[in-house]
Amino acid sequence: MVDTGTGTYGYGFQTSEGEIAPAGSAPAGSVPAGSVPAGSAPVGSPSGAGIQTFPFDARASVSGVGMQIGPMGEGGPTWQSRAVPERVHRVDFHVVMLFTGGPVTHMIDFADHEARAGDVLWIRPGQVHRFSRTDEYRGTVLTMQPGFLPRAIVEATELYRYDLPPLLHPGPAQLAALRHCLEQLEREYVDTATLPPSLHTAVLRHTLTAFLYRLAHLAAGSAGRRAVAGADSAFERFRAAVERDFATNHSVSAYADALGYSRRTLVRAVRAATGETPKGFIDKRVVLEAKRMLSHTDVPVGRVGAALGFPDAANFSKFFHQRTGLTPALFRAEMS
Repeated sequence: MVDTGTGTYGYGFQTSEGEIAPAGSAPAGSVPAGSVPAGSAPVGSPSGAGIQTFPFDARASVSGVGMQIGPMGEGGPTWQSRAVPERVHRVDFHVVMLFTGGPVTHMIDFADHEARAGDVLWIRPGQVHRFSRTDEYRGTVLTMQPGFLPRAIVEATELYRYDLPPLLHPGPAQLAALRHCLEQLEREYVDTATLPPSLHTAVLRHTLTAFLYRLAHLAAGSAGRRAVAGADSAFERFRAAVERDFATNHSVSAYADALGYSRRTLVRAVRAATGETPKGFIDKRVVLEAKRMLSHTDVPVGRVGAALGFPDAANFSKFFHQRTGLTPALFRAEMS
Protein backbone atom coordinates (compact mmCIF):
# COMPACT_ATOMS: atom_id res chain seq x y z
CA MET A 1 0.00 0.00 0.00
CA VAL A 2 1.08 3.57 -0.68
CA ASP A 3 0.16 6.66 1.32
CA THR A 4 -2.56 8.83 -0.21
CA GLY A 5 -0.50 11.86 0.64
CA THR A 6 1.36 11.09 -2.57
CA GLY A 7 -1.85 10.86 -4.56
CA THR A 8 -2.34 7.10 -4.39
CA TYR A 9 -4.96 4.77 -2.99
CA GLY A 10 -4.75 1.36 -1.36
CA TYR A 11 -2.23 -0.75 -3.23
CA GLY A 12 -0.85 2.13 -5.27
CA PHE A 13 -3.96 3.13 -7.23
CA GLN A 14 -3.33 6.49 -8.87
CA THR A 15 -5.80 9.31 -8.31
CA SER A 16 -7.36 11.42 -11.03
CA GLU A 17 -9.71 14.38 -11.38
CA GLY A 18 -12.54 14.46 -13.90
CA GLU A 19 -14.82 16.90 -15.60
CA ILE A 20 -18.54 16.99 -14.95
CA ALA A 21 -19.89 13.71 -16.32
CA PRO A 22 -22.36 11.10 -15.12
CA ALA A 23 -20.87 7.88 -13.83
CA GLY A 24 -22.17 5.81 -16.70
CA SER A 25 -20.01 7.67 -19.21
CA ALA A 26 -16.71 5.84 -19.19
CA PRO A 27 -13.66 7.75 -20.33
CA ALA A 28 -12.29 6.68 -23.68
CA GLY A 29 -10.05 3.68 -23.34
CA SER A 30 -10.77 3.17 -19.65
CA VAL A 31 -12.82 -0.01 -20.03
CA PRO A 32 -11.13 -2.87 -21.82
CA ALA A 33 -12.95 -4.78 -24.53
CA GLY A 34 -15.24 -7.51 -23.26
CA SER A 35 -16.02 -5.81 -19.96
CA VAL A 36 -19.25 -4.19 -18.88
CA PRO A 37 -18.69 -0.44 -18.40
CA ALA A 38 -20.55 0.49 -15.27
CA GLY A 39 -20.11 3.69 -13.38
CA SER A 40 -16.43 4.04 -14.02
CA ALA A 41 -16.07 7.67 -14.97
CA PRO A 42 -15.51 10.40 -12.41
CA VAL A 43 -18.01 13.05 -11.51
CA GLY A 44 -16.37 16.25 -10.50
CA SER A 45 -15.69 19.82 -11.34
CA PRO A 46 -12.64 21.09 -13.18
CA SER A 47 -11.72 23.00 -10.04
CA GLY A 48 -11.37 19.72 -8.12
CA ALA A 49 -14.44 20.33 -5.96
CA GLY A 50 -16.21 17.23 -7.24
CA ILE A 51 -16.00 13.53 -6.47
CA GLN A 52 -12.52 12.13 -6.88
CA THR A 53 -12.19 8.84 -8.74
CA PHE A 54 -9.35 6.40 -8.12
CA PRO A 55 -8.67 4.24 -11.21
CA PHE A 56 -7.19 0.77 -11.06
CA ASP A 57 -3.43 0.79 -11.62
CA ALA A 58 -2.28 -2.56 -12.94
CA ARG A 59 1.33 -1.38 -12.61
CA ALA A 60 1.00 -1.95 -8.87
CA SER A 61 -0.20 -5.53 -9.39
CA VAL A 62 1.94 -8.64 -9.36
CA SER A 63 2.98 -9.18 -13.00
CA GLY A 64 0.62 -6.35 -14.01
CA VAL A 65 -2.52 -8.51 -13.79
CA GLY A 66 -5.97 -6.91 -13.46
CA MET A 67 -6.54 -7.83 -9.83
CA GLN A 68 -4.90 -7.41 -6.45
CA ILE A 69 -5.39 -9.16 -3.13
CA GLY A 70 -3.86 -8.72 0.32
CA PRO A 71 -4.46 -7.67 3.92
CA MET A 72 -6.36 -4.45 4.61
CA GLY A 73 -3.90 -3.37 7.23
CA GLU A 74 -2.65 -6.19 9.41
CA GLY A 75 0.85 -5.52 10.65
CA GLY A 76 0.73 -1.89 9.61
CA PRO A 77 -1.47 1.13 8.97
CA THR A 78 -5.01 0.28 7.96
CA TRP A 79 -6.28 0.70 4.41
CA GLN A 80 -8.86 3.16 5.75
CA SER A 81 -6.17 5.45 7.11
CA ARG A 82 -4.60 5.75 3.64
CA ALA A 83 -7.76 6.81 1.80
CA VAL A 84 -8.59 10.16 3.44
CA PRO A 85 -11.53 8.90 5.54
CA GLU A 86 -13.49 12.16 5.60
CA ARG A 87 -13.58 12.37 1.80
CA VAL A 88 -16.13 10.58 -0.36
CA HIS A 89 -14.70 9.11 -3.51
CA ARG A 90 -15.27 6.56 -6.23
CA VAL A 91 -13.21 3.70 -7.58
CA ASP A 92 -13.48 2.39 -11.13
CA PHE A 93 -12.89 -1.20 -10.05
CA HIS A 94 -14.54 -3.77 -7.77
CA VAL A 95 -13.57 -3.85 -4.09
CA VAL A 96 -14.46 -6.89 -1.96
CA MET A 97 -13.54 -6.75 1.71
CA LEU A 98 -13.79 -9.83 3.94
CA PHE A 99 -13.58 -8.67 7.55
CA THR A 100 -11.78 -10.40 10.40
CA GLY A 101 -12.53 -7.58 12.85
CA GLY A 102 -15.11 -4.89 13.49
CA PRO A 103 -17.50 -3.31 13.74
CA VAL A 104 -16.67 -0.96 10.88
CA THR A 105 -19.10 1.62 9.51
CA HIS A 106 -18.68 2.26 5.79
CA MET A 107 -20.87 4.61 3.74
CA ILE A 108 -21.91 3.53 0.24
CA ASP A 109 -24.32 5.70 -1.76
CA PHE A 110 -26.06 7.42 1.20
CA ALA A 111 -26.35 4.30 3.36
CA ASP A 112 -24.12 3.41 6.32
CA HIS A 113 -23.21 -0.28 6.48
CA GLU A 114 -21.87 -1.78 9.71
CA ALA A 115 -19.57 -4.69 8.96
CA ARG A 116 -18.38 -7.13 11.60
CA ALA A 117 -15.98 -10.06 11.62
CA GLY A 118 -17.13 -12.57 9.03
CA ASP A 119 -19.03 -10.04 6.92
CA VAL A 120 -18.30 -9.18 3.30
CA LEU A 121 -18.57 -5.67 1.84
CA TRP A 122 -18.77 -5.41 -1.95
CA ILE A 123 -18.20 -1.96 -3.51
CA ARG A 124 -18.88 -1.83 -7.23
CA PRO A 125 -17.30 0.53 -9.78
CA GLY A 126 -18.67 4.05 -9.67
CA GLN A 127 -20.34 3.81 -6.28
CA VAL A 128 -19.64 6.76 -4.01
CA HIS A 129 -18.26 5.62 -0.68
CA ARG A 130 -16.33 6.79 2.35
CA PHE A 131 -14.16 5.09 4.92
CA SER A 132 -14.84 5.58 8.60
CA ARG A 133 -12.38 7.85 10.37
CA THR A 134 -12.51 6.05 13.71
CA ASP A 135 -12.84 2.39 12.71
CA GLU A 136 -10.00 0.04 11.90
CA TYR A 137 -10.32 -2.07 8.79
CA ARG A 138 -9.01 -5.62 9.29
CA GLY A 139 -9.22 -8.57 6.97
CA THR A 140 -8.58 -9.31 3.30
CA VAL A 141 -9.29 -6.94 0.42
CA LEU A 142 -9.69 -8.03 -3.18
CA THR A 143 -9.74 -5.51 -6.02
CA MET A 144 -10.56 -6.37 -9.61
CA GLN A 145 -10.28 -4.32 -12.78
CA PRO A 146 -13.22 -4.18 -15.21
CA GLY A 147 -12.28 -6.33 -18.18
CA PHE A 148 -10.12 -8.80 -16.28
CA LEU A 149 -12.77 -11.50 -16.67
CA PRO A 150 -14.60 -12.52 -19.87
CA ARG A 151 -18.04 -11.04 -20.46
CA ALA A 152 -19.73 -14.45 -19.97
CA ILE A 153 -18.34 -14.70 -16.43
CA VAL A 154 -19.18 -11.06 -15.69
CA GLU A 155 -22.81 -11.69 -16.62
CA ALA A 156 -23.07 -15.09 -14.92
CA THR A 157 -21.74 -13.72 -11.63
CA GLU A 158 -23.83 -10.53 -11.88
CA LEU A 159 -20.87 -8.26 -11.16
CA TYR A 160 -22.79 -5.11 -12.06
CA ARG A 161 -26.03 -5.71 -10.21
CA TYR A 162 -26.08 -2.43 -8.31
CA ASP A 163 -29.49 -3.31 -6.86
CA LEU A 164 -27.99 -6.18 -4.84
CA PRO A 165 -26.96 -5.46 -1.23
CA PRO A 166 -23.30 -4.44 -0.73
CA LEU A 167 -23.10 -5.86 2.81
CA LEU A 168 -23.32 -9.65 3.02
CA HIS A 169 -23.53 -11.90 6.07
CA PRO A 170 -22.39 -15.42 5.11
CA GLY A 171 -23.27 -18.35 7.32
CA PRO A 172 -20.49 -20.49 8.86
CA ALA A 173 -20.22 -22.90 5.91
CA GLN A 174 -20.41 -20.09 3.33
CA LEU A 175 -17.80 -18.06 5.21
CA ALA A 176 -15.42 -21.00 5.38
CA ALA A 177 -15.76 -21.56 1.63
CA LEU A 178 -15.21 -17.87 0.84
CA ARG A 179 -12.14 -17.74 3.04
CA HIS A 180 -10.74 -20.88 1.42
CA CYS A 181 -11.25 -19.37 -2.04
CA LEU A 182 -9.56 -16.10 -1.06
CA GLU A 183 -6.64 -17.88 0.58
CA GLN A 184 -6.11 -19.95 -2.56
CA LEU A 185 -6.45 -16.85 -4.74
CA GLU A 186 -3.84 -15.01 -2.68
CA ARG A 187 -1.44 -17.97 -2.93
CA GLU A 188 -1.85 -18.07 -6.69
CA TYR A 189 -1.50 -14.28 -6.93
CA VAL A 190 1.94 -14.15 -5.30
CA ASP A 191 3.21 -17.34 -6.97
CA THR A 192 4.95 -16.07 -10.07
CA ALA A 193 7.72 -18.68 -10.04
CA THR A 194 5.94 -21.91 -10.99
CA LEU A 195 4.08 -20.81 -14.13
CA PRO A 196 4.80 -18.57 -17.12
CA PRO A 197 2.92 -15.23 -17.07
CA SER A 198 0.14 -16.30 -19.44
CA LEU A 199 -0.70 -19.40 -17.41
CA HIS A 200 -0.37 -17.48 -14.15
CA THR A 201 -3.01 -15.02 -15.37
CA ALA A 202 -5.26 -17.86 -16.57
CA VAL A 203 -5.07 -19.61 -13.20
CA LEU A 204 -5.90 -16.34 -11.44
CA ARG A 205 -8.96 -15.85 -13.63
CA HIS A 206 -10.23 -19.36 -12.91
CA THR A 207 -9.60 -19.09 -9.17
CA LEU A 208 -11.20 -15.65 -9.05
CA THR A 209 -14.22 -16.96 -10.98
CA ALA A 210 -14.77 -19.69 -8.39
CA PHE A 211 -14.79 -17.09 -5.62
CA LEU A 212 -17.15 -14.78 -7.52
CA TYR A 213 -19.67 -17.57 -8.15
CA ARG A 214 -19.86 -18.15 -4.41
CA LEU A 215 -20.09 -14.42 -3.73
CA ALA A 216 -22.84 -13.94 -6.30
CA HIS A 217 -24.80 -16.87 -4.87
CA LEU A 218 -24.56 -15.27 -1.43
CA ALA A 219 -25.62 -11.85 -2.76
CA ALA A 220 -28.61 -13.33 -4.60
CA GLY A 221 -29.72 -15.16 -1.47
CA SER A 222 -29.33 -12.04 0.66
CA ALA A 223 -31.63 -10.20 -1.74
CA GLY A 224 -34.22 -12.98 -1.62
CA ARG A 225 -33.58 -13.92 -5.23
CA ARG A 226 -32.89 -17.19 -6.94
CA ALA A 227 -29.37 -18.54 -6.84
CA VAL A 228 -27.15 -17.55 -9.74
CA ALA A 229 -27.73 -19.85 -12.69
CA GLY A 230 -27.08 -17.57 -15.64
CA ALA A 231 -28.63 -14.13 -15.69
CA ASP A 232 -31.51 -13.28 -18.03
CA SER A 233 -29.77 -11.93 -21.12
CA ALA A 234 -32.51 -9.40 -21.91
CA PHE A 235 -32.25 -7.82 -18.48
CA GLU A 236 -28.46 -7.90 -18.47
CA ARG A 237 -28.29 -6.15 -21.82
CA PHE A 238 -30.85 -3.58 -20.64
CA ARG A 239 -29.00 -3.01 -17.37
CA ALA A 240 -25.70 -2.46 -19.19
CA ALA A 241 -27.35 -0.10 -21.67
CA VAL A 242 -28.95 1.93 -18.88
CA GLU A 243 -25.66 2.16 -17.02
CA ARG A 244 -24.01 3.44 -20.16
CA ASP A 245 -26.75 5.80 -21.41
CA PHE A 246 -28.95 6.86 -18.46
CA ALA A 247 -27.70 10.44 -18.67
CA THR A 248 -28.98 10.86 -22.21
CA ASN A 249 -31.72 8.25 -22.67
CA HIS A 250 -34.72 7.98 -20.33
CA SER A 251 -37.06 6.22 -22.77
CA VAL A 252 -38.05 2.56 -22.31
CA SER A 253 -39.10 2.31 -25.96
CA ALA A 254 -35.75 3.66 -27.13
CA TYR A 255 -33.88 1.06 -25.07
CA ALA A 256 -36.17 -1.72 -26.36
CA ASP A 257 -35.62 -0.64 -29.97
CA ALA A 258 -31.87 -0.35 -29.57
CA LEU A 259 -31.65 -3.80 -27.98
CA GLY A 260 -33.99 -5.45 -30.46
CA TYR A 261 -36.69 -6.40 -27.94
CA SER A 262 -40.37 -5.60 -27.79
CA ARG A 263 -41.38 -3.30 -24.95
CA ARG A 264 -43.41 -6.17 -23.49
CA THR A 265 -40.39 -8.49 -23.45
CA LEU A 266 -38.30 -5.85 -21.72
CA VAL A 267 -40.97 -5.20 -19.09
CA ARG A 268 -41.22 -8.92 -18.36
CA ALA A 269 -37.44 -9.37 -18.08
CA VAL A 270 -36.89 -6.36 -15.81
CA ARG A 271 -39.80 -7.28 -13.53
CA ALA A 272 -38.53 -10.83 -13.18
CA ALA A 273 -35.02 -9.65 -12.27
CA THR A 274 -35.80 -6.67 -10.04
CA GLY A 275 -39.53 -6.44 -9.35
CA GLU A 276 -39.52 -3.02 -11.01
CA THR A 277 -40.71 -1.62 -14.31
CA PRO A 278 -38.06 -0.61 -16.85
CA LYS A 279 -39.03 3.04 -16.37
CA GLY A 280 -38.66 2.72 -12.62
CA PHE A 281 -35.24 1.12 -13.09
CA ILE A 282 -34.08 3.96 -15.36
CA ASP A 283 -35.45 6.68 -13.09
CA LYS A 284 -33.85 5.15 -10.01
CA ARG A 285 -30.44 5.23 -11.70
CA VAL A 286 -30.89 8.87 -12.73
CA VAL A 287 -32.00 9.84 -9.22
CA LEU A 288 -29.02 8.07 -7.66
CA GLU A 289 -26.58 9.99 -9.84
CA ALA A 290 -28.41 13.23 -9.12
CA LYS A 291 -28.14 12.57 -5.39
CA ARG A 292 -24.43 11.84 -5.73
CA MET A 293 -23.76 15.07 -7.58
CA LEU A 294 -25.97 17.18 -5.32
CA SER A 295 -24.47 15.77 -2.14
CA HIS A 296 -20.82 15.43 -3.01
CA THR A 297 -20.13 18.26 -5.44
CA ASP A 298 -20.84 21.99 -5.59
CA VAL A 299 -22.05 21.78 -9.19
CA PRO A 300 -25.08 24.13 -9.61
CA VAL A 301 -28.47 22.41 -9.72
CA GLY A 302 -29.07 23.45 -13.32
CA ARG A 303 -25.79 21.92 -14.46
CA VAL A 304 -26.54 18.72 -12.54
CA GLY A 305 -29.81 18.46 -14.44
CA ALA A 306 -28.15 19.20 -17.75
CA ALA A 307 -25.52 16.51 -17.13
CA LEU A 308 -28.33 14.01 -16.54
CA GLY A 309 -30.37 14.78 -19.64
CA PHE A 310 -32.56 17.66 -18.42
CA PRO A 311 -31.64 20.83 -20.31
CA ASP A 312 -34.47 22.65 -18.52
CA ALA A 313 -33.76 23.11 -14.81
CA ALA A 314 -37.46 23.27 -13.95
CA ASN A 315 -38.09 19.87 -15.53
CA PHE A 316 -35.18 18.38 -13.59
CA SER A 317 -36.49 19.83 -10.32
CA LYS A 318 -39.97 18.43 -11.03
CA PHE A 319 -38.55 14.99 -11.87
CA PHE A 320 -36.40 14.90 -8.74
CA HIS A 321 -39.21 16.15 -6.48
CA GLN A 322 -41.68 13.57 -7.79
CA ARG A 323 -39.31 10.73 -6.96
CA THR A 324 -37.78 11.92 -3.71
CA GLY A 325 -40.31 14.30 -2.19
CA LEU A 326 -37.66 17.03 -2.10
CA THR A 327 -36.46 19.66 -4.52
CA PRO A 328 -32.80 19.33 -5.57
CA ALA A 329 -31.92 22.46 -3.61
CA LEU A 330 -33.61 21.19 -0.44
CA PHE A 331 -32.01 17.77 -0.80
CA ARG A 332 -28.58 19.41 -1.11
CA ALA A 333 -29.26 21.58 1.93
CA GLU A 334 -30.29 18.58 4.02
CA MET A 335 -27.17 16.65 2.99
CA SER A 336 -24.78 19.52 3.70
